[in-house]
Amino acid sequence: MRPERLVVVLGTGTGVGKTWVSAKVLARLKAGGASVAARKPVQSSAACDIETDAHLLGLATGEPAGTVCPPHRRYAVAMAPPIAAAFLGTAAPALEELLAELSWPEERVDVGVVETAGGPRSPIAADADSAALAFALHADLAVLVAHAGLGAINAVRLCAPTMPEPFVVYLNRFDKSDLHDRNRRWLQVDGFDVVVDLAELARRVGDR
Repeated sequence: MRPERLVVVLGTGTGVGKTWVSAKVLARLKAGGASVAARKPVQSSAACDIETDAHLLGLATGEPAGTVCPPHRRYAVAMAPPIAAAFLGTAAPALEELLAELSWPEERVDVGVVETAGGPRSPIAADADSAALAFALHADLAVLVAHAGLGAINAVRLCAPTMPEPFVVYLNRFDKSDLHDRNRRWLQVDGFDVVVDLAELARRVGDR
């Protein structure tokens, strides 16, 4: 059953902290009494990675990693999922397949988070990128995770046209330094809805 509130998380690129942010927000919401679930429709990681995105998200929600991301959609090579699938000699899924496999708990949860892969234009299926998946979900809110430091303004501006509405920008690792604060203010002048506090992001994601 579709969550009461469905949220999709994207990043300006790989390594900006999508999974860390998603897990922290879900853990906060769960600690506050909300029922939560996380889904990673497809993932790729280095073969030596023990704790994958699915494991970390599952720890935050209390779900098995195999529920967060189906085992057959996990590719043990650090490439974009459809490229990883081809590298491993298996067929990459189509967007329609990923959407069809996206299942939620039978008892409706308050908040469900879907985490994408890479940046908005990173391939996530044979025929789609993360932005296409985000639009297909018709989520109640999208979150764009970006580094707070150098390059933040350019990265957010480039990704913004690919984002479904409504969306918020979360500046990860914001340390209140002059550079980070100037980036935040510049993006706000640009008209972006910018969040720098994890507790505030959790409130927005939970709509509380």
